[in-house]
Formats: sequence, C-alpha cells, structure tokens
Amino acid sequence: MTTSKFPRLPVLLVDDEEASLRSAGLTLEYAGIDNIIKLQDSRQVIPLLANQEVELILLDLNMPHISGEKNLEVITREFPEIPVIVITGINDLDMAVKCMRMGAADYIVKPVDPDLLVARVKRTVEVLELAIENSALRNSFLSTELNNPEAFKGIVTRNPAMHAIFRYVEMVAETNRSVLISGETGVGKELIAGCIHELSGRQGDFISINVAGLDDTLFTDTLFGHERGAFTGAEQKRAGLIERAAGGTLFLDEIGDLEIPSQIKLLRLLQEGEYYPLGSDISKRANTRLVVATPHDLQKLQQEGKFRKDLYYRLCTHEIQIPPLRERMEDLPLLLVKFLQEAAAAQKKKIPTPPPELPVLLSTYHFLGNIRELQSMVFDAVAQHEKGTLSMQSFRKVLGKTRRNTGNALEEKTPITPEFLDGISPEQSFPTLKEIQRLLIERALQRAEGNQTIAAQLLGISRQALNKRLKQFHS
Repeated sequence: MTTSKFPRLPVLLVDDEEASLRSAGLTLEYAGIDNIIKLQDSRQVIPLLANQEVELILLDLNMPHISGEKNLEVITREFPEIPVIVITGINDLDMAVKCMRMGAADYIVKPVDPDLLVARVKRTVEVLELAIENSALRNSFLSTELNNPEAFKGIVTRNPAMHAIFRYVEMVAETNRSVLISGETGVGKELIAGCIHELSGRQGDFISINVAGLDDTLFTDTLFGHERGAFTGAEQKRAGLIERAAGGTLFLDEIGDLEIPSQIKLLRLLQEGEYYPLGSDISKRANTRLVVATPHDLQKLQQEGKFRKDLYYRLCTHEIQIPPLRERMEDLPLLLVKFLQEAAAAQKKKIPTPPPELPVLLSTYHFLGNIRELQSMVFDAVAQHEKGTLSMQSFRKVLGKTRRNTGNALEEKTPITPEFLDGISPEQSFPTLKEIQRLLIERALQRAEGNQTIAAQLLGISRQALNKRLKQFHS
C-alpha cells in the first residue's frame, strides 16, 4: 500500500555537508515530516524550483559555488510564495537581521536543536495551510459550484446548507488537520467523512470505528495495537487502527463518549504525532488524518467535566455541523426515491410506485433518527409490499405510534402555555373557541397540503370529525 507523505509538497533541504543533510532529514522523518528532497550542490537549487513545487526550504548559508545568501536573494525574488528557513553556523545578529530583511521566514543557528527544528518546520507548514484555506474560503464566496461534484454523489440533496457543507469540505480536505463533524444520529456524518477522505488525495485506507462503549484498555488496544505478551491472551503482536490507516484517514464516531484517560492519549497523538502500543515503551509515529464525529454538544460536555477542553480545540480546527432531516425537507422526495430503489434491489422486487401524498405525510414527522430512520421505514414498507401502489399503512403505523406517545405526529411539540396567547393585547377582541378551532384546522390543512387524512392526524381527530367541522364552517 502506498502511503501519503507529509506535508503535501516536499521540504527542500540544502546543505553541502552530507552529515548535516542526513541528520536534519532523520530528525524531520522521525517527527512525521517525511516528504523531503535533499540537495548538496547549491547550483541545483534554482533549476529545481523552476520544475518542482516545494512547501518550504531549509537553506544553509555557508556553501561553495553559490552562497546561501545569493540563493536566498533569488528565491525571495523569483519564488516569493516559498518560505525559507536559514540554517547556518554563523551566530551573527547582523546576518540574521539581513536574512530576515531579504525575506527569510526564520533563522536557526547550528548546531540545530532537533525539537526546535521540528517545531519551526511544523509552524511554517501550519501557517501555509491556513493561508491556503483562507484563500479557498475567499474564492468560495465568489462561486457556488463544486470543483469535484462526483465526490458527493453518494449524498442525495438539493438543500443549500448541504451544498455549502460540500464546498467547505472541498476547501479543507487536503489539509492534514483533524475535522469534527457534529449532527444528530442518522444525518450522514460518516458519508461526509468519506467525502473528506476521497478529496484529501491520501493514498491510504479509510478506517471507521465507533468508540462508544470502549473502555480505556480496549480503546488503546484497538487504536494503537499491542505487543506480544502485553496482557493475558496477547499471544502475538497486533497492529492498531492507526497503523492500518497509515497514509489514510481514521474516522472515530461517537467521540463524545470517550473516557477521559482515552481522551488524554488521543490528545497526545494529535499534539506529538506519536503513540505507544500496549506493552511497548517505544513510541511509533502516526501518519493518519483524524476525522471525528459526535451527536453531542462537546462544549456542554466540557462544562460538565466529561470532555477535555484542550482536546476539543485540537479536534475542531475544522468543524462541520450537518442539519437534521426536518430542516431539509426538500430532500425528502429525493431520498424516498433513492431508498425505494435500494430496497427493491436488495429484496429483488420491482420498484413500487409511491402514492403522491406519501411525501406530504412524511413531512409532518419529526424524524429523530433522521435519514437512517427514513431508510428503515422505506425498507420495511417495501418488504411488506406485494403489488400495485406502495401502501402507506406501515408509515401511518409509525406516525400513529408517535402520535399516541406525544399527542401529535411530531416528536417535539411546541408546549401550549398561558404565554402562547400573550400576543393578544387587552385592546384586541379575544378570539372565541370556534375562531381558534378554525385557525388550527386551516393551518393543519395548509401543512398537509390539503390532504384531510393527514390534517386530521395532525389535529389528533378522525377524518370524519374533521369533515364534520369543515361542514359547520361552510354552513
């Protein structure tokens, strides 16, 4: 399997001393910065840049043939978008100031501290990624078109909020930072995570796991793996999901249910890019993009002491909130057709014709389980279908059960309190019960698009009772 390298474009190391090149290269590779080009001949720098994009340059000043100072002058003039970190044995304040004025992004004196080198390189890469994201964000305001619509073909929608999410996904997919996807159960968080992976260009696998219910030991073993003999029954070494997703994307669902000790280990992974398999005191480097999801409010969990604030801010560099189905009802007819086709294919049946009033009936439902609940309802209806037009009986059964539990076809009713009528001022005439009743019936018929059966269900009365009241209004 080919794994993706970090960063997206290579880091160019320029030094005439082979030992210095090797040392800097090993330091960066151990820190997970493994997309590297090394040059010993300073005369090759400018020709290489003319044909090869690079992320940044680590440039030695004291070199034969063409000095680092001369190369810095040409680079900042011809390739101003490429940041240059000067690395030199010259501990001279005037030279440092001169290099910075010429356009160098940083100045490091040899011998180079490995931690300092890694920190400076990572910081420079992060600044570049932010600049790219900001540029993409500005461009997105000027266009409503997707660059890669095929990546979202598995998601059926015509909702403007969903299309805005697609454009945002295109902007952040190629970065190496984690993404937090929030939204109610069943809205399609894993589908969005899959789109992020597809657009990222990462060559590794997309690995998904639900972490709810995993205690700390099981979480550690699942993600980080274990060494032989790490615990009773560990008869052989096993790689964790981090290693299996090397060069790819690891999707952690239900992240809000993770135990605090596991949160600490995940935070270290994000901060340091390394982890320890169970039973090992030797760390491993991670080359995996993390995407996490939750139906919970993580900020509320922070206040309750159930989720670490530092982990939250590490995870929410990019945050996506997927709207529930009840806020994108224009998608319901499209989803209904999609699920009817899938259900018929899975059950080897002819695609049934849905009655025209079915979308109207479903639009009165709250869908706590969102798209997944709709899919289950359709599959159940198709399983019971024999011939002709699809029966609405199974759908009405679900809505009827909900109505018995809540008193309405909606899962969440607006509570009727004395404040409900506070809009009526003392100067206004007080509405009669007959007037209120007529208004409710008119609104129910409006929501049901004129379908009296559905309107009666909304009002919690029989169709015959509704007909009786309508005749009274028109008599």
